[in-house]
Amino acid sequence: MKHIKIIDLLNNTKTLQEVTAKGWVRTFRNNQFIALNDGSTIHNIQCVVDFENTSDDILKRITTGAAICVKGTLVESQGAGQKVEIQVTSLEILGDSDAEKFPMQPKRHSLEFLRENAHLRVRTNVFGAIMRVRSVLSFAVHQYFQQKGFVYVNTPIITGSDAEGAGEMFQVTALPLDGSAPKNEDGSINYKEDFFGKQTNLTVSGQLEGETFAMALGQIYTFGPTFRAENSNTSRHLAEFWMIEPEVAFNDLADNMDLAEDFIKYVIKYAVDNCADDLKFLDERFAQEEKQKPQAERSEMTLLEKLNFVLENNFKRVSYTEAIDILKDSTPNKKKKFQYLIEEWGADLQSEHERFLVEKHFKCPVILFDYPAKIKAFYMRLNEDGKTVRAMDILFPGIGEIVGGSQREERYDVLVEKMKALGIDEEELWWYLDTRRFGSAVHSGFGLGFERLVLFVTGMTNIRDVIPFPRTPQNAEF
Repeated sequence: MKHIKIIDLLNNTKTLQEVTAKGWVRTFRNNQFIALNDGSTIHNIQCVVDFENTSDDILKRITTGAAICVKGTLVESQGAGQKVEIQVTSLEILGDSDAEKFPMQPKRHSLEFLRENAHLRVRTNVFGAIMRVRSVLSFAVHQYFQQKGFVYVNTPIITGSDAEGAGEMFQVTALPLDGSAPKNEDGSINYKEDFFGKQTNLTVSGQLEGETFAMALGQIYTFGPTFRAENSNTSRHLAEFWMIEPEVAFNDLADNMDLAEDFIKYVIKYAVDNCADDLKFLDERFAQEEKQKPQAERSEMTLLEKLNFVLENNFKRVSYTEAIDILKDSTPNKKKKFQYLIEEWGADLQSEHERFLVEKHFKCPVILFDYPAKIKAFYMRLNEDGKTVRAMDILFPGIGEIVGGSQREERYDVLVEKMKALGIDEEELWWYLDTRRFGSAVHSGFGLGFERLVLFVTGMTNIRDVIPFPRTPQNAEF
């Protein structure tokens, strides 16, 4: 008999039928009650064993973590907490689990301990819930853009360009690292002898390549891995993460803000509608975590309230200049509570400033726009004032920046001037400049770090807990 997923068994109203279930033992108590989970739902199904007619050898092997197959009758449950249970008629151990050595015991583990066991942590309720929510959000991303007629484009993971101009990239080379790599006359490495005939890196963004496709297909999106060799050990940074990057021809900055807000609301609503059980569990977990914080640091809203708050409120649109004035006059700035004090226009906003604007001042998601050109990337469109660019960042409670985007500089001569001023090689980006030579037009796009979205939706506080195997400085385990 084919086994039935536990989620389907729990939703089944037809009792007294013979069923087969397979999964991993979460707990086994009184030599009688197995809590069985197969990953299809956060809920376990209770399997009741007739221990008097089951051999001791089998009973001893029903341990936490063991994989088993049970056959029996689906009946109405006698206990509280579940509608149905399985009266077991036969039980087979598919894979033993040594109870003494299995790390995921049925007790509360620290998140740090679970990160050290990332290959097994998904067997806990919290990580099972996070990964199911992540999967649903991923599907919603594709569904949103596909329904709107966007073309999904796979941009290169190995690239010769640094889209952000930040220089924090992982180098890709096939040359030997023992000092025997071919050299130029000046002693520098001769990359013409390398695999790709030039210096290459892992991508920090698919944006530049995405723009070229938008200028032919109208509206495109990428959704793939990106890499930053930034030596940052914060709870908000990863060295390898997933990025969603739409680019749209003929969209200006206002259109770009509209698209980003509509997109975020769609994917969050999709998760709320399709992950009810997992989000209810994560909401309860969030409440427990908040109770352990000092009163002043506690969130004013539960996780589900926070998600609905984003869905029900228009994002507040505020210029960078207006935000600087608010921050300069704010109590934490005047009392020198900010780690980075805001003293003048042109300051690069830090996470503490972004969160103050969202959580304390406006009390809703905020879109900041028209940033100083000096603190933004070369490809952003210069405003008529000559000192700001048509950039926009979306700020979220508890996260800070979740989206960064802009109207792109479509004027060839202005773009070349900006590249010269920043020392960016025109020959290196000849292909990018071609899109401004041949049929240039206003266009815009943004990037959303997928893990930051998952972080917000699940109520977790460390980005290492929302990706299956986190890559951070000094950590490439698993």
